[in-house]
Amino acid sequence: MRKVKEPIKKPWIWIVMIAILVLGVPWYFPDSAVNPIILGFPLWAFVSVIMTVVLSWYLSYLCMHEWNIVEDEEEGQNGEVQ
Repeated sequence: MRKVKEPIKKPWIWIVMIAILVLGVPWYFPDSAVNPIILGFPLWAFVSVIMTVVLSWYLSYLCMHEWNIVEDEEEGQNGEVQ
């Protein structure tokens, strides 16, 4: 039987999540950050899009590697088949 993991109790998950969210809102950029254009986006928008992709990857990683869902075992014990 697999052990159920509770990732909500791991502080490193929350630290990384907060860091990604803080970096994704470029409030820390100077006013001149509107001028550099990268691939047609202002620098602040480019950083925001990149951090959104990083957040999506991170959440996918957490779902795949940090949560052990026992749904399969529960269905097998109850004899339910979908």
